[in-house]
Amino acid sequence: MIEQRVNVTSTTPEVIAELKRRSTFVMVSHVRPDGDTLGAGLALGIALSRFGKRVHYFQQDAVPRNLRFLPGAEAVSREIPDDLPSDALWCFFDMSDTARAGEFLPPIARENTLNVDHHLGNSRFGKLNYVIETECSTGTCVMRLLRAMNVPIDRDLATCVLTTIMTDTGGFIHSNTTPEVLVLSSELMMAGADKEEITEEIFGNKRYAAVKLLGRALSESQLIRDGRYCWSFVDDAMLRECNADEEDTEEIIGHLRTIDGVEAAALFKVFDGEIRVSLRSNGRVNVQAAAARLGGGGHFRAAGLTYVGSLDDARDAVERALAAEGL
Repeated sequence: MIEQRVNVTSTTPEVIAELKRRSTFVMVSHVRPDGDTLGAGLALGIALSRFGKRVHYFQQDAVPRNLRFLPGAEAVSREIPDDLPSDALWCFFDMSDTARAGEFLPPIARENTLNVDHHLGNSRFGKLNYVIETECSTGTCVMRLLRAMNVPIDRDLATCVLTTIMTDTGGFIHSNTTPEVLVLSSELMMAGADKEEITEEIFGNKRYAAVKLLGRALSESQLIRDGRYCWSFVDDAMLRECNADEEDTEEIIGHLRTIDGVEAAALFKVFDGEIRVSLRSNGRVNVQAAAARLGGGGHFRAAGLTYVGSLDDARDAVERALAAEGL
């Protein structure tokens, strides 16, 4: 377990100095990876490899189907090289603490950690903590480093960074789509990123099993608190019924959030004896604060947590947490 440190954010020059000093790196994505954690790690890893650095990619879970198009995704593995030097720098992306990397993460000394993130409530667990909460994605934090190191942005780097942006803005839908984000996205497209490809891979190409599962989850949904709160669930039995898997659950919460009048939505994923909860807000309720009440975290409009107990208890606890935040 890596010891936490005080709430300090490292400067861009501090991080770049450490990147220049080290020779070997391991880019770490969180469990159940999305386009931000993976795209950010690949972008920095590709850039460092071009400076002659040795780069590896650790990810406990397999690369999801919709992210296999990313440049370098084939190099991502759970395996750790036997000859990894003791001073390799482990770079964590898009996670508030090391637990999000999963149970297969080996013990790592704090002096060998870089924490890159944009989440509210990041625990600043690294020796270096490059946490910029105003950025729309972890990938745009990485983009700051690439620019400061004068890295030429080619198609591969542009694709990775634009994928992080499109993932965390919901395809330029969410409120974190600022004018600056659109300008940067335009620059990345001009550098070779194919927006249509990214859109199709991230938001399209849905399996029939995923569509069937969405229908089941919507049929189980409930609208309460005068229509301000919508929740639903998926469980192992529903996955078997639809011939689906956990990757097929990713779009469900977005459909619950878009219902007219809904201010907050929750999806309870009851798999393998644990309950993972995804929360979304339309802007009035702070779901990050609600999730934090139950040991979770995230952003004002998008957050999550893991609950130990029954579905009924989880549903009641989440509703109370949301009510405490003004639902």
